[in-house]
Amino acid sequence: MDDFNEKLISILHYPEVTWKMVFHILKKDPDLHSFNHHNPIPIQQNLFFEDSNKLSHSKQLPVNIPQSEIIHEQIQQYEKNEIKIITIFDKEYPVLLKEIYQPPWVLFAKGDLSLLAKETKLAVVGSRQATQYGKNAIRLILPRLIKHEVLTVSGLAKGIDSLVHEYTMKNGGNTIAVIAGGLYHIYPKENMDLALEMMKTQLVISEYPPDTKPLRWHFPARNRIISGLSKGTFIIEAKRKSGSLITANFAVNEGREVFSLPGSILNPFSAGTNDLIQQGAKLVTSAEDILDEIRL
Repeated sequence: MDDFNEKLISILHYPEVTWKMVFHILKKDPDLHSFNHHNPIPIQQNLFFEDSNKLSHSKQLPVNIPQSEIIHEQIQQYEKNEIKIITIFDKEYPVLLKEIYQPPWVLFAKGDLSLLAKETKLAVVGSRQATQYGKNAIRLILPRLIKHEVLTVSGLAKGIDSLVHEYTMKNGGNTIAVIAGGLYHIYPKENMDLALEMMKTQLVISEYPPDTKPLRWHFPARNRIISGLSKGTFIIEAKRKSGSLITANFAVNEGREVFSLPGSILNPFSAGTNDLIQQGAKLVTSAEDILDEIRL
């Protein structure tokens, strides 16, 4: 790992660092020359920020020797734990992901890194309370997509997300999980076995350092990565105001395709997907409806 990458990764380990803070740091010092692991001078005093007076005391980033050494040791341990780190400046960073609003500065990944280079990715997400209808739709549509080498991307959540990962692997396909929090804190815990299996044969990624515990706001934030990696987003089931619709909105804002499974007007888990179709999402009744739009 070169010095610049380690500095960038180190900055992300400091408490309360935001995407915008890193942006201003790089804007002021593109090569991070002023960030010195052995210089106990607060970053704020190094004039990284355009207006340091606007930062609260809690958002100062003191670079003291003990803390920097701990972070350095953490980063060294990642390699021993087979965790790979990709920065936005690395050639392995997914091209489509670079195009989104506020792309993650760094991806922490465990598993088959080559999956990031696969071109035909489809985000497939849905309700945490999957109905039999949603399960049947996955069994009907996914095998045909997998046959055409479509890689699925989802969020390792309960319900539809977990079923997507499991059924993709069962049918010999490839799948990527984007998680909230870090790789050492899989959520929900009941999906730990699934996550460990994916870390061996598929890929699990996060924008947060591995020891980061998942917070509520991490979940909607990670949805931009799920849609950002993918050519399109397929919503299987969703209530109105669900997290899956946040993923669909990210896809729309980035100019990606949005697909939606229609459902009964009597089923609350189809209310969100039916709304998406009314708003212009493509109605899906077979794999071909998706393949017509996203295959090369």
